[in-house]
Amino acid sequence: MVDQNTQLDALFKALSDPTRRAMVDALSTGPKPISALAEPHAMTLAGASKHVGVLEKAGLSTRRRVGRTQQIALAPQGLKIAANWLAAYSAFWSARLDTLEAALAEESQDDGAQEERT
Repeated sequence: MVDQNTQLDALFKALSDPTRRAMVDALSTGPKPISALAEPHAMTLAGASKHVGVLEKAGLSTRRRVGRTQQIALAPQGLKIAANWLAAYSAFWSARLDTLEAALAEESQDDGAQEERT
């Protein structure tokens, strides 16, 4: 079984590139041939195929041959791994922001009480 940290490393490496993020966005509407993924970036099919290979290794896409073309589809389970990892930190930041909000509200009340005394 692949270590979760290794999976996360591959996911974030794949998503760190703007071209690959654009490909993931394009695939979110359904499977596409590699030529459709290459076109908006003015790249060769070989270049697009290398990007798709990185997405595949990260578990973000699958490739299937249909006739002479290769259809690429989004593999959402890869994104779920990243979402689960980020969710753990969401609770952490929510608690921190709640503490900050309470401190700011207390400070605001203290400022209002001080103005009333003067």
